[in-house]
Amino acid sequence: MKRLRKAVFPVGGLGTRFLPATKALPKEMLPVVDRPLIQYAVDEAREAGIEQMIFVTGRGKSAIEDHFDIAYELETTMVSRGKSLAMLDATRMTPGSAAYVRQQEPMGLGHAVWCARDIVGDEPFAVLLADDFMVGRPGCLKQMVDAYERIGGGNIICAQEVPADRTHMYGVITPGARDGAVTEVRGLVEKPAAGTAPSNLAVIGRYILQPEVMDVLSRQESGAGGEIQLTDAMATMIGRQPFHGLTFDGVRYDCGDKAGYIQANLALALEREDIGADVRAFAKTMLG
Repeated sequence: MKRLRKAVFPVGGLGTRFLPATKALPKEMLPVVDRPLIQYAVDEAREAGIEQMIFVTGRGKSAIEDHFDIAYELETTMVSRGKSLAMLDATRMTPGSAAYVRQQEPMGLGHAVWCARDIVGDEPFAVLLADDFMVGRPGCLKQMVDAYERIGGGNIICAQEVPADRTHMYGVITPGARDGAVTEVRGLVEKPAAGTAPSNLAVIGRYILQPEVMDVLSRQESGAGGEIQLTDAMATMIGRQPFHGLTFDGVRYDCGDKAGYIQANLALALEREDIGADVRAFAKTMLG
């Protein structure tokens, strides 16, 4: 079993559900309170021991690269005014720890992951979708890495129970034996038709995968929606390698959805010592 060192962040999407806000701003840079979504995902990866962050970007995504760079003018001005730079510490990447590759066409999640194949090489890797905003202690990926090491490797995906009438929106697991939060995965289907889902365990945007999945993705086979689906590629690996789902102990906010994004902001604001009391009082006033 090789240690997990690399993580892929597919950030090339257009973010059309948040237009016009995302016309010039990547959706991954939308803030939850005072940190962008991509920052939370990177912090989660760091907590899990990830050493190299691989960003699969697209046109108009340079703000993400700038966010994790050194902002000399800003930092110089802050220092000259006696302000602490501590709030910027998490935005600094150590030299060589970030890599950027462009996905020229929006051909699906599987295609975005495949674009990182040369940087991933022959190592296992994680995939984190920033708009699946996961809040837990420890973080979602750390929980998955702990399970990965306990099981002895293989592929692990994050799983969450969803209402039966929403299974058509997700990749869904055909479950096998269960051991606590870990469930054997016997099959995967992407966005099954209503009433045909094999369970209500949905695949959420965190994955630990073996590099052989890149060979499957290289076939460029289209699936649901005419896109190259990561779920379809993972399904072909079942039976060849160990495959499990981990039920995340925490809360997930779907920040690809406007309501979920607002809920995440409200939930995290209420937990903050500096603004929680004011936000709670305002919310009570608004709710009558």
